[in-house]
Amino acid sequence: MNSLKSIPKNDRLAHIIIISLSVVVFALVTLMRKVKLDIDFGFDTHIFPAISATLNSIVAILLIVGLYFILNKDWLNHKRSMMLAMLFSILFLVTYVLYHFTTIETVYGGEGFIKTIYYVLLFSHITLAGVILPFILYAVYRGLTGEYHRHKKLTKWVWPIWFYVSVTGVIVYFMISPYYA
Repeated sequence: MNSLKSIPKNDRLAHIIIISLSVVVFALVTLMRKVKLDIDFGFDTHIFPAISATLNSIVAILLIVGLYFILNKDWLNHKRSMMLAMLFSILFLVTYVLYHFTTIETVYGGEGFIKTIYYVLLFSHITLAGVILPFILYAVYRGLTGEYHRHKKLTKWVWPIWFYVSVTGVIVYFMISPYYA
């Protein structure tokens, strides 16, 4: 299992990178609600949410696959699955930010109980997505440095939240997609 260690341990540098990335992502997500960039992609930007939902679906599947591999003590395929989940999460973030920086926000048009469900899912999704990022990064760091006890301790609660965020992102997309301009 030690042969899976990919990077040297440097907690100080990891802390700086993880906190910096988390702050930058939080700032981008905050800014994109207030700042709109006039970029002509040459296509309808409403394709971005569909791409984002697809990427979130892939992340959710990869998280399940990664869980399967770790439960079966297939550490190498677990690592591969989780690194792919990270890659697809990054791609998701790029499409999400591009969309929200260039497109006016869509208002949910449902009414009654379904509207309440939508906003509960949306609020929990956004809140948990904002909170979980640094913990995902720390979990990945602990895994890549071979600190498997610390990695496992983190992932016992990071994995379910990451999975929830991925799945609710897809549900929220399907609920709001009929209201895109």
